Amino acid sequence: MLLRAKKHDRSKAALAAATRDGDALRLLDRDSGPDPRDRGGPAQPMLIVKDLQKHYDIGRTALRGPRSVVRAVDGVSFEVAKGETLGIVGESGCGKSTTARLLMHLIEPDAGSVIFDGEEVSDVRGISVRDLRRNMQMVFQDSYASLNPRLTLADSIAFGPAVGGMPRAQAQARALTLLRMVGLDPESYAQRYPHELSGGQRQRVNIARALAMGPRVLILDESVSALDKSVEAQVLNLLRELKRDLGLTYIFISHDLNVVQYISDRVMVMYLGQVVESGPVDRIYGATRHPYTAALLSSRPSMDPRRRVAKPPLSGDPPNPINPPSGCRFRTRCPRAQERCASEAPMLAAAPDHDAHLTACHFPLSAAGGATPTGMEGLHGAAATDSGHAYGHTTKRLLRLQA
Repeated sequence: MLLRAKKHDRSKAALAAATRDGDALRLLDRDSGPDPRDRGGPAQPMLIVKDLQKHYDIGRTALRGPRSVVRAVDGVSFEVAKGETLGIVGESGCGKSTTARLLMHLIEPDAGSVIFDGEEVSDVRGISVRDLRRNMQMVFQDSYASLNPRLTLADSIAFGPAVGGMPRAQAQARALTLLRMVGLDPESYAQRYPHELSGGQRQRVNIARALAMGPRVLILDESVSALDKSVEAQVLNLLRELKRDLGLTYIFISHDLNVVQYISDRVMVMYLGQVVESGPVDRIYGATRHPYTAALLSSRPSMDPRRRVAKPPLSGDPPNPINPPSGCRFRTRCPRAQERCASEAPMLAAAPDHDAHLTACHFPLSAAGGATPTGMEGLHGAAATDSGHAYGHTTKRLLRLQA
């Protein structure tokens, strides 16, 4: 009890210091001028990912057979503009989380490159992994496992800046300011431990800890999926406020298509380690071109009795990533597959009416409002968007109420 009282006294002193001189606020606030850390200028993408690849060697499946590899991420390329939110969606096992860990270099890629604000990561003349992690932080799905149970909340948040060389008092002041910024009263929460918080409060602490290093990019890997809807709405609105106030760029990974639609500027769809479609959020949800994306949108639950789905939009599990199908990897589940799909892998190509809408499909769906292609009845993007899903509308109403 005596040790905890001493810690509380130190926190009160740090809070007074932060209130008195505004130290932590000055370190985090972005004024109306250009960001002094901006290397490449406003037109330079924040992230450029080229042909990112990660294969896991699992040895031989037979006594004298060839060695087998799991193709977790296989040639992923994309860009993220400054100040943008990129949503990444796809079935479990498609490579979303592995891609996030490759961007952070928590896992070393087998091939490909990551360019941060014009400088290649790990390149001799580029940016080091250490500097990359100062500029790019990650919020994980499991809010409890992400925090050290032996550290108080203030110490957890201050740990990164202190290890980076910031004086202890200054790091504590920043921690207390960040607690307030994410909606937690420092006087009430600074000396609590993770087990004393709810799931939503722990996730707010994780967001504060990620912001403690003053990053420019946040990777949010299923960061709201374990929360109930009301708490999820609060955290999502907090993320939007922080993005606006601090000039952040987000990579948002989720299975919840309604949440991705709410928070994202662009959406990237992955299937079996590859990107199959990407584009502005209104195009992905309103003018879907890839059959897999259309099936995902049609799979959203509906509470409208007039919109019951008698037949699932997709049947079967994704193919084995150890031995994926030749050509298009989605062809074994696609009702539009033809001979060309088996012999030739499709490349990402722009839609005829929108250069930023990319699709990897030999026989893409027609534009919104056109005729539904044969064999894809009920899977068209426009139909999925206009179906009036009660579940999606309820979520959006809740988000507006929590704002």
